[in-house]
Amino acid sequence: MKLKQLFIIASVVTMPAYAQQKWDLKQCIDHAIANNLTIKLQEAQREQSKVELSTAKNSFLPDLNGSASHSFNFGRSLQADNTYQSLNTQNTGLNLSTSIPLFSGLQKINNVALSKLNLQAAMEDLNKAKEDISIQVASAYLQVLFNEELVKVANEQLALSKEMLEQKTAFYKNGKASQAEWYEAKARVAQDELSAVQAENNRCLSLLDLSQLLELPSPDDFAIVSPATDSIAGLKIQTSPAEVYAEAVLTKPSVKAAQYRLEGAEKSIRMAKGAYYPQLSFGAGISTNFYNVSGMENGNFGSQLRDNFSQYIGFSLSVPIFNRFETRNRVRSARIQQHTYYWQLEESKKNLYKEIQQAYYNAVNAETQYHSSLTADEAAQASFLLMKEKYTNGKANATGSTTIAYGLDESRFRPSSGQIRLPVPHQDTRFLPGYSTYAVIQPETIYVYIKREPQAILHVRPAAFLLCIFRKLDIVPTILTIQK
Repeated sequence: MKLKQLFIIASVVTMPAYAQQKWDLKQCIDHAIANNLTIKLQEAQREQSKVELSTAKNSFLPDLNGSASHSFNFGRSLQADNTYQSLNTQNTGLNLSTSIPLFSGLQKINNVALSKLNLQAAMEDLNKAKEDISIQVASAYLQVLFNEELVKVANEQLALSKEMLEQKTAFYKNGKASQAEWYEAKARVAQDELSAVQAENNRCLSLLDLSQLLELPSPDDFAIVSPATDSIAGLKIQTSPAEVYAEAVLTKPSVKAAQYRLEGAEKSIRMAKGAYYPQLSFGAGISTNFYNVSGMENGNFGSQLRDNFSQYIGFSLSVPIFNRFETRNRVRSARIQQHTYYWQLEESKKNLYKEIQQAYYNAVNAETQYHSSLTADEAAQASFLLMKEKYTNGKANATGSTTIAYGLDESRFRPSSGQIRLPVPHQDTRFLPGYSTYAVIQPETIYVYIKREPQAILHVRPAAFLLCIFRKLDIVPTILTIQK
């Protein structure tokens, strides 16, 4: 019994932190960034680029090589007196040399510059990977909230259906409702029970998707924070597509990475052209030998090393004359690669501006839909309350009341299908101090733009970002602006 108690206590102590508290959006994003495998791969690529930069810089340093050899010679050999003699000899050699590149056609300088640009591109690739996982986590987070609201709606609809069934049962017993209407109410309750079960299943699946993005072992005991639902009726679109693009093109990681690679292509061309120039290097070395001939008197080891000691210095000049057009073809390949990077950069900019324009026009449309939905919701509520009062007082039939009730539910929660997507065409999506956030919120699509402001002091809470995405029984389409 005591052993069982100890096991239970140990299990509680070792329980992961996510089982003890609800996670907000920032915590989810930070955890995903710290544990995502794709990000770890990009971090490894960044470290590889750092190593390549270090290698390029160290190429200017002189190299130092040491060698030692020992050989045995057997059999007949030609002597100084032009005779052959059978001798067994041993030879030990020691050598130390160095070489310093003096001029290599500026290839080393351009290689260092290229390595720096490749490192910057790798860092932007890492930022893009963080941006992508942040967007995925935010989308999954919103999907969980969306499905939680669906569960609430389904449960409230089920409660309403049961209430209507009770009333219809009472009216049926009193002869105020037909048997068909009573069966219709029972069928509606069964249908709403099924909808509630399906909504709960969708909520669990979306929570599973989010936990997998966070690399959590299990979604059990994992829960997220539900944001506050304040009014956003006064928010307006404040930024034009051109203004957003002007800032986004300077901070978008994919665009910056493409720019760095385009600059690196110019360095690659210069490196390839460097092979046309002569190569000049300086060399120096020292060496000594020890000989041992069998059958003869040999000097001692120390004296031979001293007597055979030699040293040298020299310059080496290599002039390229013809290498089967290898250098020319390398230059051509580098220029083709430069053109490729240029068109990739232009395509990235074009896609960025297209996405910004789409987000802007969707925002304008969403703002109109928002005000229309508010009017429709108020009218539906008023109609429902009026019809319910009439039905309770016996001044309306059950069918009419039911139609109004279900119509109200549909008007207040029209986007009951479809996944929430976040096609975010802009900068980092981490919600940290020093950022301004522009979010275009629609029932099924959310566009987010975050602008870095180094001097700003901004604490963007997930509740603020998710402001009124979900109102009670209502998805709010609008544009959300959170500034300093």
